[in-house]
Amino acid sequence: MAITADHIRNKLTTDIGAIYVEVEDTSPNRCAASFKVLVVSPQFEGKPLLQRHRMVNTCLAEELKEIHAFEQKTLTPEQWEKHKAQ
Repeated sequence: MAITADHIRNKLTTDIGAIYVEVEDTSPNRCAASFKVLVVSPQFEGKPLLQRHRMVNTCLAEELKEIHAFEQKTLTPEQWEKHKAQ
């Protein structure tokens, strides 16, 4: 399975109800070995950071078997609005 930024973005949008997803392939030659993601979802409301990360990890469980490095930032819509205002 070829893992692409679009595939990750679509899966997070569909499975976690993300309203905004930013995916960056951080592999040296863009070979899909490492990714950095920013996920904004109303489903993160009231959940601690660890639980949010587990939600993302569960969503991408199959993909993470192929990815060597994965960095994630998870925000609620309210946190995202504050982040954008900075």
